[in-house]
Amino acid sequence: MNFQQKLEKAVKKNNSLLCVGLDSDVEKMSSGTIRHPTQFSFNKAIIEATSDLVCSYKLNTAFYESIGHLGIKALKDTCDYLMTNYPEIPIIIDAKRGDIGNTNKGYVQFVFTYLGGDAVTMHPYLGEEAIRPFLDEKDKGIFVLCRTSNSGAGEFQDIEFKIKNSKLRINRKLRLYEYVAYQASHSWNMDRNVGLVVGATYPEELKNVREIAGEQMWFLVPGIGAQGGDTATTMKAGLNKKGTGLIINSSRGIIFSKDPRVEAAKLRDKINQFR
Repeated sequence: MNFQQKLEKAVKKNNSLLCVGLDSDVEKMSSGTIRHPTQFSFNKAIIEATSDLVCSYKLNTAFYESIGHLGIKALKDTCDYLMTNYPEIPIIIDAKRGDIGNTNKGYVQFVFTYLGGDAVTMHPYLGEEAIRPFLDEKDKGIFVLCRTSNSGAGEFQDIEFKIKNSKLRINRKLRLYEYVAYQASHSWNMDRNVGLVVGATYPEELKNVREIAGEQMWFLVPGIGAQGGDTATTMKAGLNKKGTGLIINSSRGIIFSKDPRVEAAKLRDKINQFR
């Protein structure tokens, strides 16, 4: 079973497009009702509270790398726990990788072999040749950063160019994020294992990306909740005709709330209102 099949199965089983981000910031772990001494025990409690409400879990490696070897162990232990107890739920490793080919081979081994992740986030700046080791993992998911959710995203992503690409049949002006969407969906997605990261904080851009990428591609969508993205607007802009195609991520708004299960259920149900 490849990543997209696993994802679609989880979406159907839990009737959910919600992804819970296990961004276990050690400085905040004691702020909610779930209080545990380690990142792994914290994550385990969140997983147990939300496993029937999600289509995936996303782990941002920065929160684990920041405390050194103990954090890497917690990251590994969390992935192992999910694979053992909830093998039907996809694991997205939010590592934002992208380097020269030889270096990426090491990243591939870490994300997919050591951690056992089902998908990874990547930036496109070095081009297809550099990320080919990830693309060649045909059963894994590759989410390419396209239009990110941060306030400064437009500094580069909105730069406009005259693009002439005979392969993609483009001969017009495009913003950089639009060209990334074209490349990822039309050139890099030959094995149907590529998706895009598009922030909920930019609904017009999300709509543009859906039009460019078509109906089949999945988008990982950060920015709902703490970053201010609106659920209704996001769903209208990004859903495909099947009422799917979006993985709506929420991290802080769920895992550091007074009751993570209640908050996850509320967001899952709110998302479903607009499907």
